[in-house]
Amino acid sequence: MSWVFLRDLLSGVNKYSTGTGRIWIAVVFMFRLLVYVAAAENIWKHEHGEFECNIKQPGCENVCFDHFFPVSHIRLWALQLIMVSTPSLLVVFHVAYRENREKHHNQKLYKNPGKIDGGLLCTYLISLILKTGLEIVFLVLFYKLYNGFTIPRLVKCDIKPCPNTVDCYISKPTEKMIFLYFLVATSCLCIVLNLSELSYLIFKYSIKCYLKRHVKKQQ
Repeated sequence: MSWVFLRDLLSGVNKYSTGTGRIWIAVVFMFRLLVYVAAAENIWKHEHGEFECNIKQPGCENVCFDHFFPVSHIRLWALQLIMVSTPSLLVVFHVAYRENREKHHNQKLYKNPGKIDGGLLCTYLISLILKTGLEIVFLVLFYKLYNGFTIPRLVKCDIKPCPNTVDCYISKPTEKMIFLYFLVATSCLCIVLNLSELSYLIFKYSIKCYLKRHVKKQQ
């Protein structure tokens, strides 16, 4: 899978982000995207073929694998990366709208089209809320689908067409669990960064509004 579009998106958003936003982009690019492409994808590459049960009953192994892994960890991680990065497009589109508006009117309408203020501030805040919400949704989804953030070495399966309870073994469970913990840790870090940036922008805007009102009262 090519991740060039996501890299380009993050590079474009970086121009219109705050300091905390740039840290978030660095975390997503270096500790999530690069780790996914360089290492994690290969660990889960043959997870179905390396899933073994101690019985050769036709269909049993496939049914057991589907029961314990309804969605591949790595595909869900890829979907999470795409979804949490997509809200940043709102900011890019809003800046593009400002620039096109200036071209259409052939005059300077904004001090800086990429400056986070006015309508762009609202768009930026919405993108932060969406990113935080999606991170939380995917963490809950991971937890619900796999009954926690652990990967057992052995699972017992008694689903038809298995004739009885059979033991099934997951390949490289320790290595997979380390990457799963890394995924959860980076997701939590991104949530903290998004909430910090959201709080900072709201606080900064509130102070700015308060000072404007105070100045008007003094005048």
